[in-house]
Amino acid sequence: MAKGDDALAKKKNKDRRKKMRKEGSSVSARVASIIAAKKRRLSGRRSMCQGMCFSLPSPDDPFNDRNGKLEFQTKKSKKKPLARKNEKAFVKGKMKGTENEKAISVGSENKKSLISNNNSGTGQEKAEVQMNGKVGRGRQRQARENVDCPSKFLMYSLNEIEKALRHEGNEEEEDESLFVSPWGVEFLKCYSTGKDILESSGTSCTTEQIAWIVSMAADIIVRREEEDLSVPTPSFLFLVPSQEEAAKVRLVCKPLKALGIHTVSIHPGSSIDHQIQGLASCEPEFLVSTPDRLLELVSLKAIDISGVSFMAVDGVESLYNGGCLNALKSIRQSISGNLRTVVFNNFLSGACVPVLQNLLLGSICRLSIDQSIPSQSACIVQTIHLCTSEEERLLKSIQVLDHACDSLLCSQPLKVLYVVGNDYNSFNLVKMLEINGYTVSVESNRNISDDDDSLDTNTKMKPVVSVINLEHISSTNLAFYETVILPNFVPSIDNYVQVLMRMARHSINGNLHSFLTKEDAPIARSLVGILEQCGQAVPETLRNLHLT
Repeated sequence: MAKGDDALAKKKNKDRRKKMRKEGSSVSARVASIIAAKKRRLSGRRSMCQGMCFSLPSPDDPFNDRNGKLEFQTKKSKKKPLARKNEKAFVKGKMKGTENEKAISVGSENKKSLISNNNSGTGQEKAEVQMNGKVGRGRQRQARENVDCPSKFLMYSLNEIEKALRHEGNEEEEDESLFVSPWGVEFLKCYSTGKDILESSGTSCTTEQIAWIVSMAADIIVRREEEDLSVPTPSFLFLVPSQEEAAKVRLVCKPLKALGIHTVSIHPGSSIDHQIQGLASCEPEFLVSTPDRLLELVSLKAIDISGVSFMAVDGVESLYNGGCLNALKSIRQSISGNLRTVVFNNFLSGACVPVLQNLLLGSICRLSIDQSIPSQSACIVQTIHLCTSEEERLLKSIQVLDHACDSLLCSQPLKVLYVVGNDYNSFNLVKMLEINGYTVSVESNRNISDDDDSLDTNTKMKPVVSVINLEHISSTNLAFYETVILPNFVPSIDNYVQVLMRMARHSINGNLHSFLTKEDAPIARSLVGILEQCGQAVPETLRNLHLT
């Protein structure tokens, strides 16, 4: 067993006394003890019985932990941190790593940092740093959004939410982890495109979907802080139709408070004076609110939402039925700057288009893991025209095209597609389009993209009209065509469904026009069923055609 410092000092003093006795001393033992005590006192050391401490405190060691011993620090060589451009993780649970971590405080004193550095020897990563008992978020070097490997802070936020939901006994989260969510993977793919997202599954957002969205919003805040950009408050807005939905979202956001992200819920269930006082005393990063109450607080200048950079809207049908269309439009106009929007559309009829036009501007990305016809054809208006002759079909189809070109709903150049057969009427259609001043592209398997230069025309000129044969529907990319016209109705209802589910993937202004005659009566029954399933208006003439 190793000896302590007292035992070693005792032995040393004993050896010294023996040496002094052998050599002979000019002073007595009493005087020698007084001299030894004085030396110990001057050196800052005392015997066990001569004082309460063995050394004096100093500014470097105020609590006398080192007992007066000097601490020699060796100079450590600086190691350059590895580049963290590809630093990502997609694992369940807590992320492990090395001890080479440091926390950086950002924002207020209560917001601690959560950073992670790579170690050149192990390559392992660590995503959690505790400082004064609080876990925080910070200026870590996040990589940009990636489909396969999302950022570590996003995964860490999901992990915290999942643990909190399991602790609360949420049955919805017991079956499957948030990390293996198919919807979450598709959400990351859509978000990486940089476009607004339209969730068209036809249901309100679930707890799983809320968790992914709020985690992405938290990750946006962290990336702005790492780039030394100012983070406005609030920076994330979640609009819900009722107080119950606000409480649901607030419950999911609650675990993020430990990361320094504060969430405030605003709804008509509380007095407006209380909410004004609460907003004056805090600066929340997340704001969950109903449209009417939020617009009222904005008009009173109790809160400023001009700096919101990410917004989610749930319950479009309830908001439409509650008369919140004007409120949504005013809220959208109150937000300046670059805004990313996610809308959960549970309103599959054509009446939802005006609501979404106030929320989603420009090109969109559709998100739905439901492959049903109503889900894939959301916001596409299906119009059926009954004609008495082939000549009337051609004339009405051109009139529909003229009306679409004159419409002010299209903020981008109109992309029009005609699907024709191999008969003589198709040749006449091309001639009539050219006579009316349209440029016709008759390439059979032409695929276009959103930035196709051949479709960019002057606003005063008529757009280029693409004409393809019915046989080339499967090989043609219909995703960028907003208006599709079927002058001769397709021979099979399967072809109609294929066009309906593949067109206008990046727009909410989709229009599918079909022209029928009495010869198309055999497929009228199936067409009526599709229209009713999608919540579209069924013309009486089509019902009569089905009965006949």
